[in-house]
Amino acid sequence: MLTFRGTIKIEQEEEWFVATCLENDIASQGKTIEDAMANLREAIALYYEA
Repeated sequence: MLTFRGTIKIEQEEEWFVATCLENDIASQGKTIEDAMANLREAIALYYEA
């Protein structure tokens, strides 16, 4: 299991929340903050899996 700690910035853009990891510039979005964070976790895991 991968453990990663980073700084996350969350911004609201109209109907969407955008979560960006500042250490590696990976971003994702969701309709709620929770969705954006879950999508970002998945994107970070896929990034480091490769």
